[in-house]
Amino acid sequence: MNDAKIFCLCLNNKDLNKVKDLNYIPVGLGKDNFSKGWLRDNTEENISHKNKFYGEYTFHYWFWKNILPTINDNTWVGFCAYREFWGNNNNYYKNAKIKDLVITEIPKEWESYDTIVGDHFFINNLKISKLLKHGLFSLMRNPSAIIRSKRNIRFHFDMWHGNGNLDKAIDLLDIADRDDFRSYTRKNVSFSRGNMFVCRSKKIIDSYYSSVFPWLHRCEEVFGFNLKGYGMTRIYAFLAERYLSYWFDKYTKPLLWPVIFYDISK
Repeated sequence: MNDAKIFCLCLNNKDLNKVKDLNYIPVGLGKDNFSKGWLRDNTEENISHKNKFYGEYTFHYWFWKNILPTINDNTWVGFCAYREFWGNNNNYYKNAKIKDLVITEIPKEWESYDTIVGDHFFINNLKISKLLKHGLFSLMRNPSAIIRSKRNIRFHFDMWHGNGNLDKAIDLLDIADRDDFRSYTRKNVSFSRGNMFVCRSKKIIDSYYSSVFPWLHRCEEVFGFNLKGYGMTRIYAFLAERYLSYWFDKYTKPLLWPVIFYDISK
C-alpha cells in the first residue's frame, strides 16, 4: 500500500505470506518462532516481556519509541490484526478471499478526517440468562443494568474484568481525562473494538501514546501481573481498548469504519 503503512499483528509465523499479499507490514507477537520478514516488538526500546498482559500494546509501545519518529507526517499509519481488518465496504460473502474484503488503498472518504476507528461494538444485548450467570455481582453493583439501555461500558467491564476495576483504573488517569472518561464509561453502551486505529498525524499518535502508556504503567501498581483468567490477565489491553474509543472521540475528528472479522490463521 503505497499511500499508507498498515501494520498487521499476528501470532503465527505461517501467516507471513498472507499478510505480505495484502501489502501490509507483518508484525509477529508472542512466542512463535518467527522467520525473517517480520517486525518484532522485542528489539531496541521495548516492553515485550509484558505481551501476555498488554497484548497488541507491546507493539504499539515499540512502534511509538522506535518507528514513529522516522515516519513522515501526513502519512496514514494504521493497525489491524490477523483476524480483524479494515473492510473495503464490499459485501461479505461465503468463501470470499481476504483480499476481496479489506482495504488495499486509502479510501477517498478518509481524506476529511484525522483518524479512523472501528465501527462500534454494542455490549448491551446480553440475554438475561447470561447476565445472571456471569454478571450477578455486577448487577448488584449496577442494579439499573437489568434494563438493556443501562448496560454501559462500566457494567460490561465489571462483569468480565472484575467489579470496580475500571473505576480503580480511572482514578489513576490524568486530571484532564479522569472525569470525562468516567462519564464516557457510564453513558455509552458501545465502543470501538480491537485496539485498532488509522491516523495520518504524528502529533496525534504521539499524544495518544503519551496519555495511554503512563496511565497503564500506573495501573500496574494496582493490578500487578499475578493475574488469573483471560479477563484479568489481559486487563491492560482491555482498559486501553475502552480508552482508545474515548480519547480519539474527544481529541480528534474520527470516522467510524467497518471492521471485517476474518481469521487468516485458519
